[in-house]
Amino acid sequence: MATATGTAAELIPEVPTLDRLRFAAADCKACDLWARATQTVFGEGQETASVMLIGEQPGDAEDVEGKPFVGPAGKVLDRALQEAGIDRRQAYVTNAVKHFNWSETRGKKRIHKKPNARQMAACKPWLEAEIQLLRPTVIVVLGATAAQQLFGPGFSVMKNRGQLIQSSLAPSVIATVHPSSILRAPDDES
Repeated sequence: MATATGTAAELIPEVPTLDRLRFAAADCKACDLWARATQTVFGEGQETASVMLIGEQPGDAEDVEGKPFVGPAGKVLDRALQEAGIDRRQAYVTNAVKHFNWSETRGKKRIHKKPNARQMAACKPWLEAEIQLLRPTVIVVLGATAAQQLFGPGFSVMKNRGQLIQSSLAPSVIATVHPSSILRAPDDES
């Protein structure tokens, strides 16, 4: 369990691979989110992926299935990738936070709650290790929470949406809205 740093940093394997990171993350207790989550939801995709997509955190469906972007937002993401000519199986998909944070239930569905700064900081070493290991050519950051995890709390997705961001993380880095925001947008056809 991570205690000295308050982050997952001490859990990162000395010689990381995706499998080793995933295995180590499964036991992460660097913050309190593990206690209510069903499981750790680590990134998924090929270690050779040139495109990396980074969201905020797993949702209800992801927490149950143990895979990123398999719920309603994942369906929106899949359609967007298909329209852009990107095969999701060739990309790497992950989240800034690896456990589902929720506040209440509506029927059987647990409702998403934004992770706080301490929870984000605790999980950041996992994301940094994924980026360092994959060394993607393109990083697409989905939503404000993920963007602020990488670029700081003052970063605005709406001001920088779709623009190339100067970053040492990858040659091409862009930020855009999270697919779940499309699900929350009013339907213009009604």
